[in-house]
This record gives sequence, C-alpha cells and structure tokens, in this order.
Amino acid sequence: MKTNKKFNICPLASGSKGNSVFVSTPKTAVLVDAGLSGVEIQRRLACVGQTPEHLAGIIITHEHSDHIRGAGILSRRFNIPVYITPQTFAACKNLGKIDLVNFFECGTPFSIDELLVNPFSISHDATDPAGLTLAYGERKIGIATDLGIATGLVKEHLKHCHVLYIESNHDPEMLINGGYPWFLKQRVKSRTGHLSNMDTRDLLAEILDQDPSAEFIPALEHVILAHLSEENNCPKKAAIEVAKGLNGSGVSLYVAGPDHPGEMISF
Repeated sequence: MKTNKKFNICPLASGSKGNSVFVSTPKTAVLVDAGLSGVEIQRRLACVGQTPEHLAGIIITHEHSDHIRGAGILSRRFNIPVYITPQTFAACKNLGKIDLVNFFECGTPFSIDELLVNPFSISHDATDPAGLTLAYGERKIGIATDLGIATGLVKEHLKHCHVLYIESNHDPEMLINGGYPWFLKQRVKSRTGHLSNMDTRDLLAEILDQDPSAEFIPALEHVILAHLSEENNCPKKAAIEVAKGLNGSGVSLYVAGPDHPGEMISF
C-alpha cells in the first residue's frame, strides 16, 4: 500500500452516478462505499497509487445502488470483508453472494485493524443509513453524505473531526427551477433527502462556532464537499456558499466530483 505515515482520505467518486471514498492509515486501507463498477473502482484506485488487494474492508453506508454497485464483485475478487448493518444487508438486492460479511450496528464502534470506526444514524430514505467517523490515534475523519437534516446526533459526531467529507447536494433555486418532477424535488428537499449548500454552510458554521470561554477548540482542518447534484448544483456555487460558513477560519475547502478521483489529503 503506497501511502505515507499519515492519515489519508481521497474521494474516488462522488455524486448520483456513484460514490466511493478511500481512507488509509500506514497499515490499513478501506473503502467507504463502492458505488461504481468493480473495474472502474480498480482504475480509480490505480490513479491514486492504490490497489484493491491491500483493502482491509469495504464499509457500506446504505443500500442505494450508487453506494454498493461494485462492493460485491470487489469482495469476491479480492477477498475483501464487507462491513454493513444487518438491515442494510437485507435491503441490498444486487450485492450477490458475499462470504466475508461483518455486521455492525449504528451507535456501536468497531475496529478494522488500525482504524476505529464509529457509525451513527442519519436521516435519509434508506433502511438503516449510517454516517461514520474513522479515527486513527487522535485524528478523526467524519463522513456524512445522503442526509436530509443534520440532527443533533450528527452534529455531535462531526464536531471533533479534523476532516469532514460532507454532503452539499443542491442549490435550492436550481432545484426548484430545474427539470426534476415535483415529487422528486420534494424528496430531495425533505428531512430524508439531501442537504442543500445553505444547510451545509450552516452546519459548518455551527461546528466552528465556540464560546470563547470554553476549553474546546475546533479541530477542523479540511472540508470536502460531496454528493453534488449535476442537475441542481455546480461546484462553484457550492464552494462559494459553504465558504461563508467557514468564515475565514483557514479550513481548506475541496469539492469532490463524479468523473475522476479527487486530491489525496494527508494529515
């Protein structure tokens, strides 16, 4: 596994066409979701100097096809364990036979070698959707895409992260004025749909806000905007709006896209 001695995260794909995130420590590498074909995930891993043979697991956040498409074939081809909740596993129709299944429950942390994974429940129209934090030593990554609202539970888990991979799905005006049918617009806007740029802006502002007398100092260093709608958003709009919530804090801001891997962030 060709990584340095730091904690690493790299979006391989983000959006309605497919989602997958590479996370690694010096000794452990995992995918969070595998929503592209197995061949395409292999290709994108190669683009960032990685191979599936070194993956210690694939963590599935929920059963929608843009998060699971390549998980089964990768697991079978390279003997990679799949980590998934029992409810999500039961809801997956296209995984195929998987011999290496490890079940987890939201609210109960588990380890994959050097990584401590803490799954938490999120609000989305799936059977048992999960957000995650992944910790290595004192460093922590938060991953929360596909959530209609940022609940108090979500905020609590994300507050102490050094890197956030967070949904910024749509611009409300583009959504309302766009070509989606009305029922789909309502789904996206709902409490079990997706966060808007403004929602994400406000969430980050709250995470970074602190009482001057409090001992807690926000740890956040990097934010990666994920799951942007190609029809109802654009990277520039998302970055400009979300940056308002960062308020000159010095946090680095990135936008993950659907067509090629993003930057490998090491910290």
